[in-house]
Amino acid sequence: MTELVPISAAPAVTRSGGGLTLASGALSRRAKAAIVVRLLLNEGADIPLEDLPEELQAHLTKAMGQMRLVDRDTLKQVAEEFASEVESIGLSFLGGMAGALNALDGRISPQTAARLRKEAGVREAGDPWKRIRDMGPELLLPILEEESVEIAAVMLSKLDVSKAAELLGKLPGPRARQITYAVSLTGAVTPEAVDRIGLSLASQLDARPVRAFNDGPVQRVGAILNSTTSITREDMLAGLDETDEGFANEVRKAIFTFANIPARIAPRDVPRILREMDQDALMIALAGAPAMNLQASADHLLDNMSARLADQMRETIQEMDKPNAAETDTAMGTVVATIRQMEAAGELMLIADNDED
Repeated sequence: MTELVPISAAPAVTRSGGGLTLASGALSRRAKAAIVVRLLLNEGADIPLEDLPEELQAHLTKAMGQMRLVDRDTLKQVAEEFASEVESIGLSFLGGMAGALNALDGRISPQTAARLRKEAGVREAGDPWKRIRDMGPELLLPILEEESVEIAAVMLSKLDVSKAAELLGKLPGPRARQITYAVSLTGAVTPEAVDRIGLSLASQLDARPVRAFNDGPVQRVGAILNSTTSITREDMLAGLDETDEGFANEVRKAIFTFANIPARIAPRDVPRILREMDQDALMIALAGAPAMNLQASADHLLDNMSARLADQMRETIQEMDKPNAAETDTAMGTVVATIRQMEAAGELMLIADNDED
């Protein structure tokens, strides 16, 4: 019964109490499946029938259309048979190679998954448009630039409004206007055509080479320089300016240092950050900030904590021995590392750096 098979000749029926009674022994497995589905739907169950192949969805629908009345005894027998078959299943391996690759997603290397998918000639299962919507703008922008305006218009229509607007803003004006106009012509596009376009685009994106690094070069260099001393960081950025000024500017935007605190930490977030902070490192960083020309960062933290705590810290700083540059740099690195960890964990949202200099 867990496998849908063709319905045999119309099931034998008898009349009982003015209604039709199905003889359970004459029911095909597909008819029994129709009864079970109808029962589950009546009970409010959410059955993912859309995951079935279209042919089986059609057979099931036709089977339900041929059914009329089912007596309680027959319903009970079919339900018990179905429950017995389900309970007898120990494990199920569905979907062939595609199902196996989806089950192991994230547990085997992307390189191995890509190679096996290519060898088996299988694509990723599921709604292709969902996978496309989950992809970043850097992957989707080339499609809008290179595909026909009709294809680009369909893709833009299937994306979330915010992502579609972001991508449209990255396109040259004439191309953006062409695609926008083409969107007005998509009213007559059939669902089948949209599905075929989604499958084609997803296949193109799935076929792209697996990247050796998850982050781009700007993010990787920025992360490295975040963890270096300020002297090393400035020396490396000066060298990058001479080699590739554009890349150097992008790296600067990816870097978050103690100096960026006033511009990128919202005042409301300061108390939460301070609770996670190593207090000794914080005090050294605050005490050494004036000598590093970073008093604005220290003031941003002090001004957005409770007045009582800020007064206590200022008093302690006055009594402390002034830390040297190396101690201050290390302490500031610890403060920044805590902020970065909170951001990576989703506990903190940094204000975007819109500096174009």
